[in-house]
Amino acid sequence: MKVYISADIEGVAGVVAVDQTRTGNGEHERCRRLMTEEVNAAIEGALAGGATEVLVNDSHGSMTNLLPDLLHPKARLLQGRPKPFNMFAGLDDDHRVVFCTGYHAGVGQFGVLAHTTSSAAFRRIEINGMAMSEATLYGAYAGERGVPIGLISGDDQCADQHRTLFPQAELVTVKRSLGNRAADSLSPAAARQKLAAAAERVMRRLDDLTPFVIAKPRRLVIEMNTVVQADLAATIPVAERLDATRLRFQIKSAGEAVRWVNTLSALAASLG
Repeated sequence: MKVYISADIEGVAGVVAVDQTRTGNGEHERCRRLMTEEVNAAIEGALAGGATEVLVNDSHGSMTNLLPDLLHPKARLLQGRPKPFNMFAGLDDDHRVVFCTGYHAGVGQFGVLAHTTSSAAFRRIEINGMAMSEATLYGAYAGERGVPIGLISGDDQCADQHRTLFPQAELVTVKRSLGNRAADSLSPAAARQKLAAAAERVMRRLDDLTPFVIAKPRRLVIEMNTVVQADLAATIPVAERLDATRLRFQIKSAGEAVRWVNTLSALAASLG
């Protein structure tokens, strides 16, 4: 039984500051270890619940955060970027369930370090009027492949945003948001214990899970942070400009939405 884990960092217990999520400083080095340990807890729970294979995708920033030498020996690890489908690279139809560890609320929402893909690029992302977090955007891509989301860990605001969209998933709250850059967090050991237990529970009721699918026809609307970012994005031939900062794309699938979001994020970064 194959399990897929997408690992982010903002939703990890003990992570509250931007510097903790960026490479090149001691705080990030410490938080890389916390991130890896939470992933290991999810792997332990998955294996205890019957998983036979676990693929972990490093899904944050440079995607070189997880510490390979500390990763559970029974898991495989994807790292680096760019890679196809980014945060869900390597997901295939044979995976039975997806775990999202260290996740967070979406752009424009309350929650610790809340954003969707790029806080520098996007003010809002929506499909058919539904605000997209990373879990909903990529969860819809997984859903199109028939793979359900079984676990999402992060803060209480992350849980609140995703509760109705993923009603059968285990929503593991490892900290309570006190603002965008402050939290009341469980100890790392307590967070890991909670994650392992939730992962094992969901493995024992996989038949209860249903994939998350957004109805057709699908329309992707992206609001950029600045007018100049929208100016650049509007040069894409299929982009329809709605106003100074918003663009619309007609999409056939959530997979196309993932590709457009990553493309516009890279374009915005090129402006400096």
